[in-house]
Amino acid sequence: MLAYLPRPPADTSRYGTFPQKPDLPAATGALVEDGGQQAAATAAKRSVPMPNYPSGPRRSGFVPGESSLPPSRGSLTTQHHRGRPSWCPPPAPQEAGARLYPLHALSVANIPNSSRGKTSARSSTIPTPEGLQSRRCKLLEEDSPMVQAGKRQRQRYVTKVGKCQVNLGNIQDKKRFLSDIFTTIVDLKYRWFLFVFMMCYIVTWVVFGFIYFFDAWVRGDVGHQGDPEWRACIENVDGFVSALLLSVESQRTIGYGTRMVTANCAEGVILLMAQSIVGSMIDAMMVGCMFVKISRPKKRAQTLIFSKNCVISRRDEKLCLMFRVGDLRESHMVDAKIRAKLIKSRQTAEGEFIPLEQSELNLGYDTGEDRLFLVEPQIICHVINRHSPFWDMSAESLRREQFEIIIILEGIVEATGNRCLATGMTCQARTSYTEDEILWGYRFEPCMSLEKGAFQVDYSRFEMTFEVQTPAASAKELHELKELEQQEHSTLSLYWDHLLQPC
Repeated sequence: MLAYLPRPPADTSRYGTFPQKPDLPAATGALVEDGGQQAAATAAKRSVPMPNYPSGPRRSGFVPGESSLPPSRGSLTTQHHRGRPSWCPPPAPQEAGARLYPLHALSVANIPNSSRGKTSARSSTIPTPEGLQSRRCKLLEEDSPMVQAGKRQRQRYVTKVGKCQVNLGNIQDKKRFLSDIFTTIVDLKYRWFLFVFMMCYIVTWVVFGFIYFFDAWVRGDVGHQGDPEWRACIENVDGFVSALLLSVESQRTIGYGTRMVTANCAEGVILLMAQSIVGSMIDAMMVGCMFVKISRPKKRAQTLIFSKNCVISRRDEKLCLMFRVGDLRESHMVDAKIRAKLIKSRQTAEGEFIPLEQSELNLGYDTGEDRLFLVEPQIICHVINRHSPFWDMSAESLRREQFEIIIILEGIVEATGNRCLATGMTCQARTSYTEDEILWGYRFEPCMSLEKGAFQVDYSRFEMTFEVQTPAASAKELHELKELEQQEHSTLSLYWDHLLQPC
């Protein structure tokens, strides 16, 4: 449960690299010998004011005048995932022109790709001996919280193949399972199901065979075998094995004719009627369970596939969370529906801890877009708006969060062959995405083409994505920037109208 709490910001993820102006004074330009001078030089270095960047509203979220290339995912995330501390120098010599500034100072990513090679490596403020510095960086790489978090295996709520990782324990009232014996038998594993299936028949054969033998032994039919004057109740039963064969032949209606129940005794006729009724009940129940067990559409979900990653990018000027679904079979799903759940632990304002809270992600159920005609692979879109739990989540805060998105796709299996057998067979496929499987600033590549008068689907491109220009700010910040631009535009238009009014 604690795995889904928000991660505290690490020391190495609080600072980004911003290009330093060349005319800024350097606080320390040489080596400082003692520790006191180093601390003083570091304090003086950090006291240099931050250069004034243009704070006006930007439509695209990038620094004007710089390269228009989109800030790749690696520009914000690879520095942390590689495990190298922020102040450790790279193996190759780089220009020492990078400063440490908080990333929250600028809400929109403004680090172009052109300057990434020069300023992505954060140089140390105070130079130290090469051997000591490399040894210190190596130790910090091993003990980095990001590296340790990556080494720890993440406990998922639902696996990628759709299996729920929840174990039920300490169930006191187990009689409820016996009240629904049909579902209990169907839910058994195949080895236990076949064992129960065989034991139902074997136990009834042995029980009725023992009753047949006991009746024949009590009436003396066993001791008068071959006596033509003896009126036997059960003929040709001279032991338990022959009585067992009579039980099998009677219940399975084989009727070889050598062993049989005669009309010389009433208990033999009643026993034969009872075995016929019990055998019919066992056939109806066990054959029904076997049919449902085999024909369950659970394996149909193996041909419903989901993309390995989610992507976040802009669509129709809105920030959207998207993933792709596809069906590998030519027989389609009827009335397919898709839902999404966000699993995340949180603490309320009153201090109550809610473990693994489930919240709904809108995939278009108010407009009917959640109902799919799943003939070709489709990209499912969740618009990040005010009602979305990702409203105030940016690319930087995404790395500090811990949550899981559960995707549920269900529909009715299309009738093949006998339509009556396939009616009402609902199939459900599930998968999940963690925060590490969400790519910010990417989009799925198209996988359909028109060939020979038909649409061709290339499933080899099902997982492929490409990088697009996407601001690293949250949808809330982008919305505020857009409103600010509209206010400035309206204010400027009113000002010009006021100036032009006398003319």
